[in-house]
Amino acid sequence: MSHWLSAEGTLPHLRIFTRIVVAALGALVVATAIVRQPLDAAGACEELSKLTLPAGTITLAKSVDAGAFTPPVQLNSDTVRALPSFCRVAATLTPTNDSDIKIEVWLPSEWNGKFQAVGNGAFNGSISYAALMAAIVRGYATSSTDTGHTGADASFALGHPEKVTDFGWRAVHEMTTTAKKTIAAYYKASPRHSYWNGCSAGGRQGMKEAQRFPDDFDGIIAGSPALDWTSRASQAVRIAQHLDTATDARLLIGDRERLHRAVLDACDANDGVKDGLLEDPTRCAFDPESLKCGGSHDEKCLVARQVQTVQLIYSAMTNAATGRAVTGLQRGGELGWTDLGWTASARATGLNHFRFLVFRDPAWEIAQFNGERDVARAEAADAGTINALDPNLKRFIGDGGKLIQYHGWSDPQISPGNSTQYYARVLEALGGRTRVHNSYRLFMAPGMGHCGGGEGPNTFDMLTALEQWVEHGDAPDQVFATHSTNKIVDRTRPLCPYPEIAVYTGSGSINDASNFVCRDSERVDKRPAKDR
Repeated sequence: MSHWLSAEGTLPHLRIFTRIVVAALGALVVATAIVRQPLDAAGACEELSKLTLPAGTITLAKSVDAGAFTPPVQLNSDTVRALPSFCRVAATLTPTNDSDIKIEVWLPSEWNGKFQAVGNGAFNGSISYAALMAAIVRGYATSSTDTGHTGADASFALGHPEKVTDFGWRAVHEMTTTAKKTIAAYYKASPRHSYWNGCSAGGRQGMKEAQRFPDDFDGIIAGSPALDWTSRASQAVRIAQHLDTATDARLLIGDRERLHRAVLDACDANDGVKDGLLEDPTRCAFDPESLKCGGSHDEKCLVARQVQTVQLIYSAMTNAATGRAVTGLQRGGELGWTDLGWTASARATGLNHFRFLVFRDPAWEIAQFNGERDVARAEAADAGTINALDPNLKRFIGDGGKLIQYHGWSDPQISPGNSTQYYARVLEALGGRTRVHNSYRLFMAPGMGHCGGGEGPNTFDMLTALEQWVEHGDAPDQVFATHSTNKIVDRTRPLCPYPEIAVYTGSGSINDASNFVCRDSERVDKRPAKDR
């Protein structure tokens, strides 16, 4: 999906990227000195139309004055006006006879000497203009791709296996190599460092790059990655199937609020402080049976069918062929659920995946889903094309690459367990945390939803953390995060490298990050601070 017009939360992603762009504008004020500037930006830009590509053509090379960009989609006008002057390059890449990959490369007149590629989301085939804007205001040369198709569903896949490969991984790699060539031609110098920055499907794309093309990027930010794409589709379809056949099992907003309060009552103090957040929801043993109505349904209980819905959303499935768990959503994230359980976009993406990529039948319906058979069938049909499950990051790490992965514990779109499970598999494959900690860190954000939002601190600058790690060897031992209400910051908290969690020191405001330290969750004293 394109992050601001995606099937995975159209308006939420617009809000997320608006925050990112605003943060980037602030960062620009304190950015390091610009290191390169073309002598004749307009002339050099137009000359790029003559650039020869191995498999593709340049379709646009045009200078854009500061604040004069006209976006093809509706974006924040103040943000557009704040854009610097840049050279806008568009190209169509055709690595196969059936490929039609559109890309854009933006080259700022004042360049920081680095390259940042940005990600997409869901099945949307469109350029991520909001993300390009966020990158360019920080001085980056930047690029985006439509992943080789147009539209917001997976119908492009029928009869077009090469387009599926383009979507799965090839479009991003081809975009990256083309962007680097364009950068070198324009500035007469290659980028000093190359970064990937994406969330959701963009996070999946980043993980795929680390696994398949470890030399493409020096550093990768993979937020809320849909790395177990087929399993997420299975879980969303399973819940949709249950609710389609039992409308009385649906959880309306009042039911979800009641459930969420019960979860917090049971588990909020597990991390040593009652603050409305679960630092590690996997240690919450709340049983939804405790809310089952003893008699008639009222505002204090859930009927049996609703309890079954909650249990299904929390629970894991199993891939019958591999034995690997297909994780559900976590306790504490109930406020992000919808009447349909998982979000409408998760349902739509799952339905699309089974229709067009697994069964290749546009008439396939959710009622036909068979979990015992189809979880394994979906993963086998994908054969590693879209899924980014390979835990062998040896080449990426060996080449000096740095990977920051983050995920909200309250994500209602993509199971947070996808991230923690993958992290554990990497440790197992490469020999433990000490072998990967200097190259790969996972940050789990308590109370955060999908790529942002939620009750917990959800605004942070992972890009600066990655820059410091790659360029100066300063590994992120914690990342400062904030939560705002009505644009006023009302809570700060450190995000800690998993499996560490933020632990209250016992004095001072529980809304102030300075009163928390990162500590391994296995060794947390869960007694209230006054009793320690």
